[in-house]
Amino acid sequence: MEPLPVGVLGATGAVGQRFIQLLARNPWFRITALAASERSAGRRFGEACDWRLSTDCPEQVRDMVIQPVEPGLDCAIVFSALPASAAQDAEERFAAAGYGVFSNASSHRMEPDVPLLIPEVNGDHAQLIQYQQARRGWDKGFIVTNPNCSTVGLVLALKPLHDAFGVERVLVTTMQAVSGAGYPGVPSLDVLDGVVPYIGGEEEKMVQEPLKLLGSFDAASGTVRPASITISASCNRVAVRDGHMEAVSVALATAASTADVVAALTGFKSRPHALGCPSATDPTILVRDEPDRPQPFRDRENGQGMAVTVGRVRPCPVLGHKMMVLSHNTIRGAAGGSILNAELLRAQGVL
Repeated sequence: MEPLPVGVLGATGAVGQRFIQLLARNPWFRITALAASERSAGRRFGEACDWRLSTDCPEQVRDMVIQPVEPGLDCAIVFSALPASAAQDAEERFAAAGYGVFSNASSHRMEPDVPLLIPEVNGDHAQLIQYQQARRGWDKGFIVTNPNCSTVGLVLALKPLHDAFGVERVLVTTMQAVSGAGYPGVPSLDVLDGVVPYIGGEEEKMVQEPLKLLGSFDAASGTVRPASITISASCNRVAVRDGHMEAVSVALATAASTADVVAALTGFKSRPHALGCPSATDPTILVRDEPDRPQPFRDRENGQGMAVTVGRVRPCPVLGHKMMVLSHNTIRGAAGGSILNAELLRAQGVL
């Protein structure tokens, strides 16, 4: 398969850097354009970007000249790492100009005609693209989004349970890494020796986004019917570099034993992996039986950062079942998830 030319919007930021790191080794895509703010535009990427990842900046992008965030980039699709305030308008301009936009921003996630995708969960929602194009008068362009970084791990863990038993109520408490706030993230004196019990807008996203992700696509109306699940979320920032941990309690519609829940989780299959998507991993859900796992440092890189690790699956005296869920917030929960969305559409012949 010939690599498809792609661009990265917001290329110098923390998520933009992760996009570049992952795309540089992806056999289905080839970086041909980088775009960023006015203060970086016109400069070579290696000079403008303060590279913060543990691996070296890919050689292939160091001498690329950063362009303004405007249509005219030499590529077929763009991956957007723009902040929400800039993404709303910029992503629509690119889609109107004929680009496929794969966005990590929150700006368009809950719009009725925009797919909010986790490929292993709701790949069929990509059918919204044709309705989006018709309603907005876009010819080839479109916008596809991936969820909030804390939503991804939760929904991947809930999906097999919802399919097997039905999920009625969820109580989730997160312990989220500082990298989720971008760079420089949370100042050390604000997070060391403490837990910050508030992340602006996070709890609302965790309540709303799973309902769209676990909802059913109605082809007749071109809409998604939200799932009927009651979710209560409490989100906390903790002194961990990468990896969002979640304590999840679940009430199921159908009675199930702990063994039944574990079997549903371990039996979950990845359709993107079956289609050959390079970023997909199988198993997507790893279940650990040790009493002290998962842990961010030990488990966040599972499946090259694309797997979700579940542990401590046990009875809950209040809701029925509870477990710990861990996902890598900047790979599975951000750039990697968006790249997998694009891989799925390419595997299905949309790109």
